[in-house]
Amino acid sequence: MAASIRRSTKRHHRDIVVIGASAGGVTALLELVKSLPADFPAPLFVVQHVGADSPSILPQLLSSVSALPARHPQNGETVKPGVIYVAPPDHHLLLEGTTVLVTRGPKENRFRPSIDALFRSAAYTFGPRVIGVVLTGYLDDGTSGLWSVQRMGGLTIVQDPHDAEQPSMPTNALEYVKPDHLVPLSQLGALLGRLTTELAPGKPPLPAAQLDLLRIELSIAKQGGGFELGIIDKGKLTPFTCPDCHGALTQLIEGQLIRYRCHTGHAYTVSALLSEVTQSVESLLYQSLRGLEETSLLLHNLGAHFLDKKEPAVAALFFQQAEKAGQQARVVHASILQHEALSGDLQFQPQHPA
Repeated sequence: MAASIRRSTKRHHRDIVVIGASAGGVTALLELVKSLPADFPAPLFVVQHVGADSPSILPQLLSSVSALPARHPQNGETVKPGVIYVAPPDHHLLLEGTTVLVTRGPKENRFRPSIDALFRSAAYTFGPRVIGVVLTGYLDDGTSGLWSVQRMGGLTIVQDPHDAEQPSMPTNALEYVKPDHLVPLSQLGALLGRLTTELAPGKPPLPAAQLDLLRIELSIAKQGGGFELGIIDKGKLTPFTCPDCHGALTQLIEGQLIRYRCHTGHAYTVSALLSEVTQSVESLLYQSLRGLEETSLLLHNLGAHFLDKKEPAVAALFFQQAEKAGQQARVVHASILQHEALSGDLQFQPQHPA
């Protein structure tokens, strides 16, 4: 039986690999695990964004093409090298000591599982032993977590955006993290094999405040309770509210990266927050349109009622108000057509060669 991962005072190799992917990730992960040997010396922890209500067959798919076994772990399971641990749908995948945690803490960047949550937990627990990998996907889940991996002394790898099926996630990561390696997918397996043979350096010195914030965010990912944990005191309280629960948002700064976390625990990068807010605006516009159209219909029906009662003067008043409501509805409808769904990705579109 493979030996478990142990924490001790001796020097370790870089023996913890965390991988995040979203759109296009299944194909990328299948290609990656095909290239890993049966004696790969480290466990791999994978977050692939999937629908919360969709059963995941990703472990079976990975196992079918890889020499390594893949599975959804059980909460509290002891970590072993040479195993691919895949986050189950609608659950965060976290590391704590020598065990893997499967939790339903608050969503981050609209996702559970969250790449950032996995990466932060690995960085906090294992520091320089961690190798963090960001693959293809939309928006920027993984950027904050990769920053934490690097800040705690781990190695960072980003898939070349020109090689990614969806370049947004790698591109956003590159905006805020200077990776140790920028590679196409075809080179990733061999690179991981080489890096896991290297001894990890010592942990870098970090301010106590940063470590405390990291500890609090890991506790939130495990069980929520951001308010009780004091998250609002760890940043700048803003006038913005959480698109999910409408709680107050606290602004957190990581290097050049700006993030937000509400007092109940939901977390957003600027891109994710902007995307959520613009979607909320569209939803509210549609609600306004519905209300105005219902008002117009009701007024028109009342006008028809009084017209049947041989009261044309009263009916005309209701028809007039129905037309006003209809005009307002048309203005709102035009606003909906002009409304644009925004995200921070607007400024980070890579230029692909012809």
